[in-house]
Amino acid sequence: MDETPELRWSNAYSVIPPVSIGIKNLSGDKIILPQSALEQLLAAASPRRPTGATFTSTDPFNPYSAGFLAGHGQDENSQQLPHPLTFRLVNPKNNNVVFAGIREFSAPEGTLCLSPFLIETLGIEEAQLASAKDVEDHHVVDLTAEEVASEPLQITVHAKQLSKGTYVRLRPLEAGYNPDDWKSLLERYLRENFTCLTKNTVLSVHGVRGETFNFLADKFAPEGDAICVVDTDLEVDIEALNEEQARETMRQIMTKNQPPTTGGSSPGGELDIWKDLQGQVSPGDYVDYVLPSWDRSQPLTIMLSDVGDEDMLDLFVTPKSSQQRTVPRASTHVFGNFDPADHGRKAISIAPSNVEMQGAESILVSVHAYHGSSGAQHQTEPVSYTIRAKAGHADEDNNIDAMDGVQSHGADEEQCKNCLQWVPKRTMVLHESFCRRNNILCPHCKSVFKKGSTEWEAHWHCPHDTAHGNSVTSKEKHDEDLHTDRQCPSCEFSTNSLTDLARHRTSVCPGKLILCRFCHLEVPQEGDPFNPSPEVALSGMTAHELADGARTTECHLCDKIVRLRDMETHLKHHELDKVSRAKPQICRNVNCGRTLHGVGPKGQVGANTAHGQGPGNDMGLCSLCFGPLYVSMHDPEGKALRRRIERRYLQQMMTGCGKSHCANEWCKTGRANMGLEPRGSSAQAALPLVKPLLENIPNQNEPVYFCVDDANQKRRKLAEMVAAENVWDLEWCVAAAEAERGNLDKMREWLQAWAPKR
Repeated sequence: MDETPELRWSNAYSVIPPVSIGIKNLSGDKIILPQSALEQLLAAASPRRPTGATFTSTDPFNPYSAGFLAGHGQDENSQQLPHPLTFRLVNPKNNNVVFAGIREFSAPEGTLCLSPFLIETLGIEEAQLASAKDVEDHHVVDLTAEEVASEPLQITVHAKQLSKGTYVRLRPLEAGYNPDDWKSLLERYLRENFTCLTKNTVLSVHGVRGETFNFLADKFAPEGDAICVVDTDLEVDIEALNEEQARETMRQIMTKNQPPTTGGSSPGGELDIWKDLQGQVSPGDYVDYVLPSWDRSQPLTIMLSDVGDEDMLDLFVTPKSSQQRTVPRASTHVFGNFDPADHGRKAISIAPSNVEMQGAESILVSVHAYHGSSGAQHQTEPVSYTIRAKAGHADEDNNIDAMDGVQSHGADEEQCKNCLQWVPKRTMVLHESFCRRNNILCPHCKSVFKKGSTEWEAHWHCPHDTAHGNSVTSKEKHDEDLHTDRQCPSCEFSTNSLTDLARHRTSVCPGKLILCRFCHLEVPQEGDPFNPSPEVALSGMTAHELADGARTTECHLCDKIVRLRDMETHLKHHELDKVSRAKPQICRNVNCGRTLHGVGPKGQVGANTAHGQGPGNDMGLCSLCFGPLYVSMHDPEGKALRRRIERRYLQQMMTGCGKSHCANEWCKTGRANMGLEPRGSSAQAALPLVKPLLENIPNQNEPVYFCVDDANQKRRKLAEMVAAENVWDLEWCVAAAEAERGNLDKMREWLQAWAPKR
């Protein structure tokens, strides 16, 4: 709890619309106050140090924001405002109350700007808003004016600090709300729009596909009229207003999920490259499939066969990845096939090198049946088909069929100029006379039709492209798909082709849904499709990710504050630093699990020596191993030190250390613990064994064999075990064991973060 005195301040202001001062995106519970309000708030605030909050809701580069002005104010003893800064707004005309957060201090003097949500909640009518002329003439008072009652509405603003919320109950105002992910939707909505929530207010949450969900917030914890939702973990319950609404919601969900009747569309489902699926789709409907796995090294083909009506079905495919999240539709797909089925078949082939296949989690497939502009003249029964996903190109089967259809022509055969068939020369006259009476050749596509047939009467060629067909439905479908003006619902892009519209909506459209790499939510990618930002083009991120990645966080390795979008580059610098790091020096005692100069949990090699706690010797022993050998006497040649080392070796071999954990093979106790025979139990037998060890003492590359404590010995064993995996050198494993106090899991994390691999 914040024990600082509560901020006491209030004032009354006229309300002006945000657009009057050039602000178009004021949303949620945000208000804009004049700069004099900030000065009054600072004067009313008690002197104290900043709370040190890592994340703030103010823009540090906005000269009008509270954080900028308070942080660049007077001196170290200047007043500090609480974070976040919240207010209680009161409409004296109807006594409506709502709580709000601050956007910035840039409103004209004597006025404040309210978001549309706050204007609606306070019950402010458009006639009660101050006009631009009222703002300009704010300080001019006409004592002769009689229309005093026409003054703009004054809203009272009180500074009010709120408790951090832990729980909120939301009640949907309509039945049937069933989005894919409530948590992601509400997290994004509250973070982008609200500092606090007021009891009994209506929240309008916009879904990722354009829908709007209205909720009543009627219960909080802790109890009160409002709660703060910044820097807190909020538990949310979504409960129906009453049992009738709950039953209606369940009925709609069950109706949507239940299998269709025999006269409707198929339910869709998962595709398998090993078997076909039969299905049907009603005109105007979509049947959705998903292919969860496939051979990513081979071309992928999605094929429709046995199509009941060759002119009716469309096939759409979208690889689902972080950059493509929408189910394929006629106006939103990555790969599409609007062409009529050829002999009952149509397919889409995707090469494994296609850029859209990078990072694909699954393949989304939709089959659509054309409905037509005049339903009475078109088929109303479902269209049957067989769908299959297979490895390989679609034209492999076509090539086989084409080879079967190739015929050799003999020298006595001649081609008919009317139907282009090869017939024997002796019957050519009879054939031509019959053929010209009954058949007709299309001069554009060289197709042959029977004179007077419905196919010939309905045969058409598009004047704008090479498309052609043999039915009224196919002509109408072609014109509607590729020659009808359309407008993108998310931006100003317009086109006359569904193919171009789908390409736009799955590439540069600001409304395209992506999975943000920073907030991990499905959000529109935003940005300007006609004038993209250079930062967006160079960074490889979307406009939303570029803005969301500007938030800062703490590097888990070095504790440095880094922007989220720069974290990947920052971590690569750590990887480059690891390559050039020198190995830490470890104690030459083979039983010791310590380094000479110490190591810190953040990878600081030499941490102890840097703080004046070095080994204190030039023998290559750590301070703990050298401690029993230290005496305060003058020994420039090291003879006394040599005698102390000799005595320690003899004591270890003749009497042992007496420790039950000892595993030192140069100790009587250690050899007994390991089931080995004693080595040199008397001084006469031990001295010849110790002499070579004493001669190697000046050479720091030679090991020594002193007994150590249990924890130190265990760290050394763990370090040797990890080093045996041949990933990291023993020196780094010993440093990790010392830094993490022998915790094996944390040792691996430390090595992964700070140690170069072999």
